Amino acid sequence: MTYLGFHLTFTLPAIAALWVFRPRAGQAWWPLGVLVAIAFVYTTPWDNYLVAQGVWTYPPDRVLATVGYVPVEEYAFFVLQTVLSGLAFMWVRARYFARVPEPADRRVRLPGVVGSAALSLVGLALTLRGGHGLYLGLLLVWAGPVLTLMWAVGGEMLWARRRLLVWAAMLPTLYLCVADRIAIELGIWSLTDATRTGVEIAGLPLEEAVFFLLTNLMVVQGLALCEPSRASTLPAMRREAARLAEERAAHAEPLARQRPREFVRPLLGA
Repeated sequence: MTYLGFHLTFTLPAIAALWVFRPRAGQAWWPLGVLVAIAFVYTTPWDNYLVAQGVWTYPPDRVLATVGYVPVEEYAFFVLQTVLSGLAFMWVRARYFARVPEPADRRVRLPGVVGSAALSLVGLALTLRGGHGLYLGLLLVWAGPVLTLMWAVGGEMLWARRRLLVWAAMLPTLYLCVADRIAIELGIWSLTDATRTGVEIAGLPLEEAVFFLLTNLMVVQGLALCEPSRASTLPAMRREAARLAEERAAHAEPLARQRPREFVRPLLGA
C-alpha cells in the first residue's frame, strides 16, 4: 500500500463518515478552518526537521513526490487529521455534550499551565540529550508550548469541557493509532530505532501514540476555546432578566394604585 492508498483507506473514509453525521445546524465552521491553517504552518517546519534528522523515513516507491524533506501526502495528513479531529469533536459535542457547561474558576489555569510547561521542559531535556529520546523530546517541545498557551488563555473553559475534550480527543487518537500501526506494518513509513525509546503499545511505538494524543488535544482544545461558555452568557442573561423585571414592575405599578372596586366593577358588569 502507498501513502496515497493509506489516505484512501483510512483518513478520507473516516472524514466522509463524520461529515455525513455532522451537526446540521448551529455550527460555526470558521474555527476549524483557522485551525487547519495554523496546523499546516506550525507543523511543516517541525516535520521537515524530524525527517531531516532521520526520525521518520518514507520509501520512495510509496509516495508520489517530496517537497523539502516531506512527502506531499504527509502535508495532506496535516490537513486531514485536523479535519478528522475537528469533526469528531463536533460529533461528540452535538450528541452527548450539547449543554453549555457551568463556568469554572480561573484558578484552574495554573495547574494546566504548569503541567504543559513541564512537558515542554522534559521535551527540551530529551532533545538536548538526543539518542533514543530524540523523537519524544522533539514531540514534547513542539506540542508543549501550544498546550501551555491554551491553558493560560482559557484554562477555565477547557476545564469546564474536560469530559467533552477527553472523549473527542480519544476517539480519533485510538482510530489513528490503529491505522498507524497498520501503516508501519505495511512499510508505508518507518521510525528509526536510534531516535525512539523502543517502548511499544501493542506493536505501536510509544511516540506515535503520544503524537496522536497531543495533536488531537490541540485541535479539540482549540475548538473548545472558540465556543461560548456559561461564564460568557450569564452576564447577558442577567441583564435580560433585569430588563424584564423592570418592565413588569413598571406595568404593575399603575395597576396597583387603582382601587379594588375598579377591578371588580367591570367583572360584575360582564
